[in-house]
Amino acid sequence: MHSVLHAAAMIPASIPSPGWSGFDIPLPWGSLRIHAYALCILAGIIAGLWLTSVRWARRGAPEGSVWDIAIWAIPFGIIGGRLYHVVSSPDAYFGPGFDGTGDLSLIPQIQRGGLGIWGAVVLGVVGAWIGCRRAGVKLSAFVDAAAPGLLLAQAIGRWGNYFNQELFGGPTTLPWGLQIDATNPNFPAGMPADTLFHPTFLYESLWNLAGVLILLALDRKFHFRGGRLFWLYAVYYTLGRVWIEAMRIDDAEQITLFGITTRLNVWTSIFVLVVALALFVALGRRKRTGPDSPYLPGREPAAVAGGTAAETGDDLRDPDRAVPDGESRDNLPDNPSGPGYASASAEAPKDPADGGKPATGTAPEADRMK
Repeated sequence: MHSVLHAAAMIPASIPSPGWSGFDIPLPWGSLRIHAYALCILAGIIAGLWLTSVRWARRGAPEGSVWDIAIWAIPFGIIGGRLYHVVSSPDAYFGPGFDGTGDLSLIPQIQRGGLGIWGAVVLGVVGAWIGCRRAGVKLSAFVDAAAPGLLLAQAIGRWGNYFNQELFGGPTTLPWGLQIDATNPNFPAGMPADTLFHPTFLYESLWNLAGVLILLALDRKFHFRGGRLFWLYAVYYTLGRVWIEAMRIDDAEQITLFGITTRLNVWTSIFVLVVALALFVALGRRKRTGPDSPYLPGREPAAVAGGTAAETGDDLRDPDRAVPDGESRDNLPDNPSGPGYASASAEAPKDPADGGKPATGTAPEADRMK
């Protein structure tokens, strides 16, 4: 018993601040810094694509199409996420109150952190739509397959905030409180150096991992189609994002609605939650009018194969369609035993000089014989 208590006392009563934030790759002209934040984002993308590819293949989608779609969706999503972050937290880039004291050169430096999920989702869906059109598949089918993978990517990517020591919540005395280096620029001014903070990155990561399991279980039971699983993802994520976002103390754009002033991301999450819930219910009332296929109309493999077969059948029914009739007949060899020759012989006129025997050969040959 004493050893158990001693071991429990050795467990730290807080989450330590990270002692590592990346590494450098030496180059002939200097070094390339690989940030832990970027590695977390990359790991999330890889995990999300893996889960999406497995689910996409099970729905009968064309092989390899998930990568054709991802090559459009990922860059669009990164750009959209960065733009949303700049708009929702503009002080560092444009200065407080847009007074021009900010640093615009920070906008493309995503390795420092700052990707807004809503911008990433909106522009990411635009990129996915382009990829789906090119691949001949339905966007609604793809986003349904990708919804759990999207949550998985977010769960892993959130750990980038831990390595950057950013986007944490208010002070706490809970045993899982997060330590932040007092020398870190994100450490709140005026607070004691040993202050612990709510690890909101961990809350959201765990919330998203639970959501992955919930979405997979619900989809297995109800077989959501037509975009319903994607909107259910939006409902679940925003439900958690509202209370997690409200805990944060970093600088953010404040919006006043209905007499309540709070962070822009809180209002955005509430708005998306309401819209997503309404669309989820509305789509559930629609009756399915066609087969459950991931392909766009007219792009199914059966339709392509049917068209090829029809063309082949026409060619077989009329083999001389593309060749002039006279030219094709001239190239046929003489066949004395063929039915055409027999017919010609039967109809040849009889020569009286030969005792009524039918003349043979062509007309000039008969004249020479006479």
